[in-house]
Amino acid sequence: MGKVALVAGTTGLIGSQLLELLLKHDAYSSVVAISRKPLAITHSKLNNIVCELAAIPTALQTVKADDVFCCLGTTMRKAKTKEAFRAVDYDAPLALAQVAKQNGAAKYLLVSALGANKNSSIFYNQVKGEVEEAISKIGFDSYHILQPSLLTGPRQEQRTGEEAAQTFYKIFGFLIPKKYASIESIKVARALVAYAQQPSQGQHIHSSIEMQAY
Repeated sequence: MGKVALVAGTTGLIGSQLLELLLKHDAYSSVVAISRKPLAITHSKLNNIVCELAAIPTALQTVKADDVFCCLGTTMRKAKTKEAFRAVDYDAPLALAQVAKQNGAAKYLLVSALGANKNSSIFYNQVKGEVEEAISKIGFDSYHILQPSLLTGPRQEQRTGEEAAQTFYKIFGFLIPKKYASIESIKVARALVAYAQQPSQGQHIHSSIEMQAY
């Protein structure tokens, strides 16, 4: 019997690619994917739970998983308010961690961001840092925090600011320190799967440079 993976953020750039990788991976016999709308794919391993983010504790009350992957995230432009942004980037990842731990999950993998710091003067980085710390206190056997730089990949939604940044990187990328270099979303997805197979325990923070190897 293989492992059960639980994934949130499956319609996003990293989450959608991660879902495909998990469904193909021999280590997993079942993949539970949370989404606010029904997913467009079907698979014998896939169990798609459709719910609003605020309903995660109720929707997952009886769901047991081994490895939990959180790829949730939004932008201030899309969220429009700090409260709405925090609901997606702090409240939902924390609620997912809490209910998953209660149901016996041993491993939690969080996609955060380069620059995450609870003491940052930048709201985005501050929230990312706060949720990293909050989840660290829940007590998973293994907790992996991934901090990618600017993501590149096939987004379904248009993000003008990120598109401009990607163009800048293409032209002037050679001038930018490796730490801040953009990273393909598929590399982050592959890294998530790889880290989930590692037997190591405790908290691990993975930089964008480290993930470039995937």
